Amino acid sequence: MEQEHFDVVIIGGGHNGSTLAAYLAKSGVSVCILEARSECGGGQENTEVRPGFKIDPHATFLYGGAAPGFDQLELFKYGMRMVWYSSMAGLVTLDGMAVNLGGRFTAGLAEESIEKYAPGVSTAEVGNIFTALGEAHMRELLRALFWTPPYPLDVEVDLRDMPWWQVFRKYLPGFWTEELVDMSYIDFLEAMVTWEPLRVVAAFGAWYCGAHPAWDGMLLPSLGGTLLYSYSSGSPRGGMHTYAHAIIRCALAHGARIITNAPVEEIIVKNGRAVGVRLSDDAVLPEKTIWADKAVVSGVDVKQTFLRLVGKKHLDVSFVQKVGDVSLKGGSLFVMHVICRDLPNYHGMKEPFDKTVYPATIIAPADSMDFFWTQTQDAYSHKIPPAPTPEHLTMMICNHDLYDPTRSPEGYHLLSPIYIEVPPPQYDVTGPEGINRHKSEITKAALNLLGELAPNMKGDNIVDVFVNTPYDSEFRNAGMSGGNWYGARQSEDQWFSRRPLPELSRYRTPIDRLYLCNHTSHPGGLCLMAVPYNLMHILIEDGIAEPGSWWYPSDWWLSEGDSPKVEVK
Repeated sequence: MEQEHFDVVIIGGGHNGSTLAAYLAKSGVSVCILEARSECGGGQENTEVRPGFKIDPHATFLYGGAAPGFDQLELFKYGMRMVWYSSMAGLVTLDGMAVNLGGRFTAGLAEESIEKYAPGVSTAEVGNIFTALGEAHMRELLRALFWTPPYPLDVEVDLRDMPWWQVFRKYLPGFWTEELVDMSYIDFLEAMVTWEPLRVVAAFGAWYCGAHPAWDGMLLPSLGGTLLYSYSSGSPRGGMHTYAHAIIRCALAHGARIITNAPVEEIIVKNGRAVGVRLSDDAVLPEKTIWADKAVVSGVDVKQTFLRLVGKKHLDVSFVQKVGDVSLKGGSLFVMHVICRDLPNYHGMKEPFDKTVYPATIIAPADSMDFFWTQTQDAYSHKIPPAPTPEHLTMMICNHDLYDPTRSPEGYHLLSPIYIEVPPPQYDVTGPEGINRHKSEITKAALNLLGELAPNMKGDNIVDVFVNTPYDSEFRNAGMSGGNWYGARQSEDQWFSRRPLPELSRYRTPIDRLYLCNHTSHPGGLCLMAVPYNLMHILIEDGIAEPGSWWYPSDWWLSEGDSPKVEVK
């Protein structure tokens, strides 16, 4: 049989792998995606659990609104359509508050809603950075945080001169103090926010969207996740998989080849260089060896890439140990989906949420920061399944179908997903299947809590419930190790030029012409098109890709040997 040769072979057709394929194919590179599952998209998945009901088992909101990829890849040509949400967030408490915090398109709604419960409290006290920056400067800050390739290893730069802090100082000089650089987001909230429920929403919002808010030195990366959510203010029409379809159509239109049901058994290394891959025996492709003339790119997490696909015989012992020590203690989620006839009518409301501005996301219960710390301890310190009481079960409840009628049939609503933070299975002290053993108990407790917060969410109003635990999510999608959308902990020691390890931070590896393109690399989780955009800079520098005039690099890109840019003193 004729051997299969491509310039670049990409292992994994998840969000990062498929986006990179689109970038490379548009650059004229012959590229092949090898995807173990029957379809590409990874975390950009929709599942029709009943006819007409589309749930998001993993990713659910568009966070990548500031991504260069939308215009560089012209995704609108390939079916990408957005649904914009009038209100992005709300909060509900056990003691009777239900506050609509509005969003990008509803200025003033938050103040009006808060005034009913906490007269005199202004959202300005949270340091309303979105309003202060404005949309253009917000995009610049987000691109400095997420769409900037890590600096070369030999570049030394003061933390205050990192790209994101320079943008911050440039546009928000009144907020700037030297202390911000070492702060956690919690430190910032305690200094800026007096009203407890707002602190709770901000803290949980950061945890669900990015770096944990208690990690020192990660103020802007923690805040950045919620700013991504606010800036995008919506989701793809039809669910996240339509976003994946647009990327995949783009890749195919430019000549990429995609082979599904093709799990990779081994990355072939000769004389220290990656030259191809060997498929597993159960792959559908008759030709089991695929050769890469220029590069192999792994869209698989850092541990599987080196410990399984490359193998220890090609690696230094100390490097293998460091890879094994990479922390996966990040964002593992217990995910619940509820089909109901009526939207939750949260108790204590002075009036029901207006359906034209019903919050797309509700954090509940948001009574106390003690709830936040209790759940942090469950997930990261005690590493146990949550107890069936409210302080252990604060939820992020997503409501899409009010704005996007393609998600559920008329006469019904879909609360999907409902997220609860839990420990990754690898760290659960009750065993990897600990959350699964408690699945029914956690589900029942969460539904009881939902009924306590919204009395109409009981009895016949609830039609059906579906759950995927972190263990279930990993089974569905091997790229989400431990059901962990972070990929690896997004803390100061695993961020930017340290993520996931300093010697891997530029997406290059000890194996020549083997590159990383996975959410264990910078910046991490969320479907941002950021990892492949950042990696393209490296592939261009290494002579593997030569894109046309449609490409533009990050304003903060440093080639090997360049000096760091310090534009703001």
